Amino acid sequence: MKLSIGKKLNYLIIFIIVFSLLSGSIFLFFGNNERPYANKEAVPFVIGNKEYYLLVADEPREWEQGLMNYRLPVDFDGMLFVFPDKTVRTFWNKNTYLDLDIYWVDNEKIVGKSFLPSIEKSQETVSVSSPVPVDMVIELIR
Repeated sequence: MKLSIGKKLNYLIIFIIVFSLLSGSIFLFFGNNERPYANKEAVPFVIGNKEYYLLVADEPREWEQGLMNYRLPVDFDGMLFVFPDKTVRTFWNKNTYLDLDIYWVDNEKIVGKSFLPSIEKSQETVSVSSPVPVDMVIELIR
């Protein structure tokens, strides 16, 4: 059985529509995973005498992502991680393309500072840990 040109065209149109719908659905479902807080606004936060604008990460998904996959320029100064408990925290630079100053915070007091280089600068995964258990961490973009 041979298909007519009209039927072939109909099948092609149906294929294109199904492919487009499937592609769009996949993009909508997975497209925002690299920046889970893309719709959040940065909040002002003072360190020393300087005011910074930080995205707030207060959910597990945001804690895991941090500033991964961001590149300059960005419209904020960094990220504030707010945790429900105190423990020694470890941060790494996997898929992180920004140099970061990490401030370790316990009861709203800075108890330490570390440098976390971009993955491009270090050429390997680097991790840094808080000197004591903390309930907040600040990543400032250098």
